[in-house]
Order: sequence, then C-alpha cells, then structure tokens
Amino acid sequence: MGIVERKQRVFYKKTKRGNIIKVVREHYLRDDVWCGLDGCGMCEGDYRPLDSLTTSDSTLVQKPHHIIIDTNVALHQIDVLCHDDITNVIIPQTVLQEVRHRSLPVYKKLRDLIEESKKKFFVFSNEHHGECYIERGEKESANDRNDRAIRITAWWYKQHFRTTNQNIILITNDMANRDKTREMDVESYTMYEYVSSLQSSPGLLDLVANIEEENEEEEGMKKYLYSPHMSLEQMRLEIKSGRLRQGVLKTSRHNYLEANVMVEGLEKSVLIQGRHNINRALHDDTVAIKIFPKEQWSSPSNVVIDQEKQEEEKNLNNEDEKAEEASLKQEQALLASGKGDGERQPTGCVVGIIRRKWRQYCGILKKSDFAESTRHLFIPADKKIPFIRIETRQAEMLQNKRIIVAIDSWPRDSRNPKGHFVRVIGIIGETESENEVILLEHDCPHTKFSEAVLNCLPKLPWLITEKDELEREDLRHLDICSVDPIGCTDIDDALHCRELPNGNFEVGVHIADVSHFIRPHTALDKEAQNRSTTVYLTNRRIDMVPDLLSSNLCSLRGNVDRFAFSVLWEITPKPELCSISLVDIIHTFDHVCCSYTVLLLATRSPYGSAGFKILGSLWGGSYLGKMISSLSASNSHGHASGMPLSRILLVTDHLISCVVSLMLFSCYAFTCWDLLLDALCVGSQMHLLTLAEFGRTV
Repeated sequence: MGIVERKQRVFYKKTKRGNIIKVVREHYLRDDVWCGLDGCGMCEGDYRPLDSLTTSDSTLVQKPHHIIIDTNVALHQIDVLCHDDITNVIIPQTVLQEVRHRSLPVYKKLRDLIEESKKKFFVFSNEHHGECYIERGEKESANDRNDRAIRITAWWYKQHFRTTNQNIILITNDMANRDKTREMDVESYTMYEYVSSLQSSPGLLDLVANIEEENEEEEGMKKYLYSPHMSLEQMRLEIKSGRLRQGVLKTSRHNYLEANVMVEGLEKSVLIQGRHNINRALHDDTVAIKIFPKEQWSSPSNVVIDQEKQEEEKNLNNEDEKAEEASLKQEQALLASGKGDGERQPTGCVVGIIRRKWRQYCGILKKSDFAESTRHLFIPADKKIPFIRIETRQAEMLQNKRIIVAIDSWPRDSRNPKGHFVRVIGIIGETESENEVILLEHDCPHTKFSEAVLNCLPKLPWLITEKDELEREDLRHLDICSVDPIGCTDIDDALHCRELPNGNFEVGVHIADVSHFIRPHTALDKEAQNRSTTVYLTNRRIDMVPDLLSSNLCSLRGNVDRFAFSVLWEITPKPELCSISLVDIIHTFDHVCCSYTVLLLATRSPYGSAGFKILGSLWGGSYLGKMISSLSASNSHGHASGMPLSRILLVTDHLISCVVSLMLFSCYAFTCWDLLLDALCVGSQMHLLTLAEFGRTV
C-alpha cells in the first residue's frame, strides 16, 4: 500500500518579459487514498466524515446516497450547499482546485463547509488516486478533461460502495456532463431536479440559482434588449490595440441610469448614460468600454432619477415585451430631459465584462400584483444596484422582512438581473435587522470567532511570570490613568505626567501591548487582519479580537496589572523636548470616567485619595494646566491646524438603543493636549446630556 506510480507533468509558461520557460513537476499516484466513509472496511484512513446512511429523503433516489458535485455546482449553487439539510457531500480535488482558480470568495466558503464537522463534506484526492487520475487528451480542452475526471470519480465511488449498500449521484448543471455520466451507469441530476425531489426541504428550492447561458442557436428567435458582450479573449486583444479601454464602473447613487468609468490616461472619467450603454454592468464591475467620437460626448444629467419611483409608475411586474420596450423609451426620454449644460466629458458604452463584482445584496421584496405568481422583484438597499427578479414561493412570509438575495445571471432579453433568495435577516425597522444590513452592505466581518481563533487565546487565570518581569520595566509605582466614557471596557491607552527632580516634566503615553498575545501568522492574527478594526454600533460593538483580549487582557482596566508599550517624553517648562524613550512596561492603572476628570481638571479639587492621584497624574504639578491655558489663549483668535470648529454628536439612550437627539458642539482643538481635553469635555457632555434627557440624576 502506498505509491504505485510516479508521473512527470511538463508544461510551458510565458514570463512577463516574454520568455518561455519549461516547468517539470512530479506527480505521484497512490493506492491508499481512502473514500471517507465511516464503516468502510476496504479503506484504512483515519478521517471518515461521511455517514453510513440508512434512509433517503429524495423521491428521485430511493436508496441511501451520497452526493458528488462538479465545479459548476460549487461555483453557482454555494447557497444551496450551505443549507443545513445538505450533508454528506463528496468534493473531488479537481473541483476544489478549479473553484480556487475561478472564485476565491466561493473557495473560502467551500473550505468553511469542509471544516464544519456537522456538514460532513469530504475532499477526495482523485488527482492522486491510481484508478481515478486521467491524462488530458490530445485535442481535449482543460474543462472537458476535468469533467471527465469528475465522472470517473463518480464511477469509482459507485463501484467502491457496492458492498456498503450506499449509492452515489453526481449533481451537475451541465446537461452534456449529466448525459455522459448516465451513460456510465451512474445516476446524475441537475441541482433543481434533485432539490425538487427532497420531501422535507420545500423551502430549499428558492435557493437554487437559475443560470441562463446565451445560446447562439436562439439568436434569431428572441428579441434582445441588450447588445451581446465580447468574449474575454476578444476584449484583451481590443484593449491591447487601444480600440477599447478598461476600468471599474461606478454607478451614480442619484441616477441609476448614469455611471462613470475612470480610465488610465484620461483626466476625466468616461460617462456612461442609459440602460443600453451600461449594458448589464453593475457597480464595481471591471468593464471594457468603447469611447464615442468627440461630437457624441455628453455632460452629466442634472436630475435625480429614483429607480423605485420609476418602477412603481411602470408596473414592472408586467413582463410583456411591448411594455418593457415602452419603459425603455420612457427612460431614454427622462434621461434626455435632464441633460446638463455643464462641460462635456468623454462618453462611451460598455461592450464587455472583464470581471464581475457580484455579491449578496440586502433589501426588501416587492410582491407581484398577480396572486398566484412566484416571480417577484427584489429592491436592494444599495441604490446603485438595479432591481433583481427572483422566484420564490414564500412571498407572503417575506413581506415586511429584510432579506438577502444573490444574482445568478442577467440574460440579454431581461430588463433586470435574475437571482435567488438566500435568507431572511429580520423584520424591517428592528434594530438588530437594520444593524445587520449596515454590516453586510459595508462588508464588515461580524460572525462569531472560529474555534481555531479561540484556541490561540491564553488560558485563564493569566499571570505575570518572572521572565516577564525581567524583560520589562516596572512602572507600577507611578500613578497612571486612563480616561474613557462610562461603561467603556476596551481601554487601549493611558497617560501620566510628573515633575522630575531637575525641574523638567515627564509625560508618558501608554498603549496596550496587544502583540504579546497575538503572534504573527496565527489564526488569531489573520482574523484580526481581516476585521481590521472594532466596529461600534448604537447598541453593540463588533470586536476585532475576542472579548478576552479586547475587554480584559489587552484593556488597561483599573487596579489590575497589564502590559503596555510606553513613550516617555522629558519636556522643559518652556516647553522644549529634551528626550524620548520607548519601553515595554508592566503597570497598574487607575480608570476614571470623562465627566469626573473634567471636574477635577476644572476645579483642581480632588475628592478622596483616588482624586489626588488622578489630579497629580493628569495635571502634573500644574504643568499641563499652564500649557493648555497658554495654547488656548494663543488659539482663541485663529487656528492653523485644519481641525473642524464644530462637530455633531449623536446622543443615544442606552436602554432603547436609538439616537434621541443631535447636538452641535464647538471645539477648538489644535494640539495633542487640546485634543485630549476636548475629547474629555465632549465625552462628559454626552453623558450628562443623556442623563438629563431622561431625567436621571448624576
């Protein structure tokens, strides 16, 4: 048992400089690649996620069965695969490699499904299996070779499972691939056929993507609304020759019939006006455009065209061809009526899509006026995205709900893109629903931390070791204070100021040492890079790192020892900078709220022993007070820092988690210390205003 054959794979690659290099790779075939089925007596592998099934929920396949998917299904039906009812799926290595090359987001989702133990997804290494590996034919395309490899894998599994009373079916949306699989005496169905046969999952049918490919044979039979897109190879040749230009399409928020494309070499963006010229391109798609002659250039429209209002007037649920043509003419007239008088700019049209930037969209369902219809319109929350036509049998349930929809295709004979329902977010207007829409639309990661990330956290109780004390400078004898609003738990900085024996002052800023707990290239480090920042909403916080770090070990909380990086400045009373030092330290902090700090700094009348420490730490023998006073006086007549003179504050009620009033505050903050005091004042005023708004006592 082991390696049965070693092959050499030879191919040629062209470098950026135009040189041709020969690449030789060794490829090993084995006879001990296991099938992944729990209870299989012929395989010796330890990892066996596939269950030995006893029943079938499908009316098409009576015997207990496992599913093999091809690349097309993995790419376009990922929402179906994510559903809890789809389990025990075999993914050939060929499929996983193709998906990785063609769509990285789908590949990441697929990897997550494979790692999720309850889903029972298994990757079969068919490319290294002695009986499943195949060579590419002389006149065979890479795609045809991969389809054949997947069919061979399905056939091998059927033979291998004969003794276990388990069946194998191949799910593919490629009709030719399905028919060839059936010729090999292996059952094969499209995703729609298979999902329709599942008795206990009727709602799953709404998740099936309807991919419509343009058929050249039907070119003369249909009446198309849009021009055909150029092939990718054709676009590359035209762009290289200079006849076409490439850029990213940016649709206007105020006029859904107008977009711009920034093109290298042109000072102004290229204006794209009208549904025909935009030609089924969506916001953020990378497109190939043709620039019109100068006499056909136009200026941007000066009217606001609201898509929802226009669709209501046209009754877009009517899919009659004449009605669609009439609505297109109305759009053109509306666009022409708002033609601007400004300077004309380069104008053009989209001739092809180089790279789609489709994603899942949040929005609401506009139910069809026809009672029995399953076709409805989806209105995205993002006004730059056109309405999407979906098919669902759950229209009544989805009314007054925020939902998520994915785009499947945009055929030339359809005024709107076609998509499918993915899931419900929540009821329209509820805080949780609206917050999730904000997070999803702005692509803010907000899922729970994975098990791999949580395994990187230190074990509790966390203690400072003797080694830590030797490697760091101990500043626990200093009175160091952090200043944050009431209820703040993620305290990342603190400061102190003290008078030195030589008459100078030491000013210290201390930043929590997060790097001690987050080591490079770990799952925790990669997750923090992906999230980038902590996101604050009105009623909750989306942490960049788990709560154990953000609110505990990496938070400079009061009366506990913490690690920090510190910058210490020695400054003369003038003030002039004498020296700077950076140290890794251990220290204990005092923590106070903003309103109490402002009271201390304003009156210099501490209350209790803690007040004396805080006043000494922040005021520094009146040094910071003198500096702030002198800077405030010098900035009372003018400023040069470019800081805003006023800011808008949202005053929220933390009990009902909503904004209750807007306040406009003046601020004169032009140096680092003015910024500090300004932040303290604004924070305290926000707290006091919130208390006053609801009649609470301070």
